[in-house]
Amino acid sequence: MEEQRRRKAKWKRRRTVMEEEGLVASISASLNSVPVLNSTNFKDWKENMQIVLGCTDLDLALRIEKPSSLTDSSTSEQRRLHEKWDHSNRMSLMIIKHGIPEVFRGTVLDDITSAKEFLAKIEKHFAKNDKAKTSTLLQNLISMKYQGKGNIREYIMGMSNIASKLRALKFELSEDLLIHLVLISLPSQFSEFKISYNCVQEEERMKQERTESAHFVSASKDKGKRKMT
Repeated sequence: MEEQRRRKAKWKRRRTVMEEEGLVASISASLNSVPVLNSTNFKDWKENMQIVLGCTDLDLALRIEKPSSLTDSSTSEQRRLHEKWDHSNRMSLMIIKHGIPEVFRGTVLDDITSAKEFLAKIEKHFAKNDKAKTSTLLQNLISMKYQGKGNIREYIMGMSNIASKLRALKFELSEDLLIHLVLISLPSQFSEFKISYNCVQEEERMKQERTESAHFVSASKDKGKRKMT
């Protein structure tokens, strides 16, 4: 009987070691898919980090608040939840810090012990950076002027590239506004091109108005016929 209990305890310890080794291997393999955090990829980095923690069942501390402190009257279920949350928090914090280059670690408070708070602090830091980048990119786009040097197509593509970066930062910039900025950035020798484009736009606008008027007249006639019947 005693020998059987020893065998069961030994097998339980061995299974626990195997599970821990499997978890470490799983985390290590998953972390390889997470891009290195830099000043431009925070959203992708955060999404991949959350996937890693979720797939390894370590994201509890990111999903729920810390349970109340344990007392002598705490139930076994409350104790298990507290233990699971604490393990999730410690592992998540360790994994998140591992995925941050040394240059960024100095920008986050070292005394933060909550993985959720730590991640929020990083996000706040990059949100400030995004606002500064948006302001700089917008200023660059508005101040661009074609000086007649280089390929005009490459110049326009450059403006389009800046617009794409602004949209990636969640700044709303319509195609019409971008085209307007391109046109006003061109010098006087492109006046015929500007006039041609404006004429095309005017024709499209008038065509749209005629179509809408035709629909309105048709709808009015149909409504009148229904009243007569």
